[in-house]
Amino acid sequence: MAAYSPLSEAAERNKLPILEVIRDHFPEHGNILEIGSGTGQHAVFFASQMLDIFWQTSDLACNHAWIKQNLAQAGCRNAGGPFELDVGIDQHWSRIDMPTGRYDGVFSCNTAHIMPWNRVVDMFKGVSRVLAPLRKFLIYGPFNQDGEYTSVSNASFDRYLKSQNPEQGIRDDQEVYRLAESCNLDFQKSIDMPANNRILVFSRASKDFEP
Repeated sequence: MAAYSPLSEAAERNKLPILEVIRDHFPEHGNILEIGSGTGQHAVFFASQMLDIFWQTSDLACNHAWIKQNLAQAGCRNAGGPFELDVGIDQHWSRIDMPTGRYDGVFSCNTAHIMPWNRVVDMFKGVSRVLAPLRKFLIYGPFNQDGEYTSVSNASFDRYLKSQNPEQGIRDDQEVYRLAESCNLDFQKSIDMPANNRILVFSRASKDFEP
């Protein structure tokens, strides 16, 4: 009998629309880092659809068993088992540096509204550190627009998040853009996604980031 492996219904719903964006912004060949791989469902699907890229998973250690199990069950040869990554720990970023250079793309899904804001800052600093110049960082999730909720459901979701932890919450896009600029990540575009989500696209500047 197979061991239980949690599956995210949201990941199943959004994987196809996200794949379309990924194909537009990530190179056909190269190494992609996923921050916050969760159950590993996105890693399994994206790796299976983009056979010439290597999809490197990462997450907190408590989520590694799920990721490893789903990767093993899928038989993914172009997806790497998870690195431990707490975005606030500098040594973790040092361990995920590419031995032959920086990553050709970084992807993160539904993390910015779960992390405290100071950890979102750490994530953007880390991305600038490990992403190759002129390559893209794609971050998916709900974002407010110019300080306003984009839907009634997002407002309700934000209240729920803050009731669970006051440091959680839907981030304002303008604040995220300012953070990115301070980390040498240039905002490129915002792409509307299903269920009142967006993908924010950033490009790593050619100069190095000094924290």
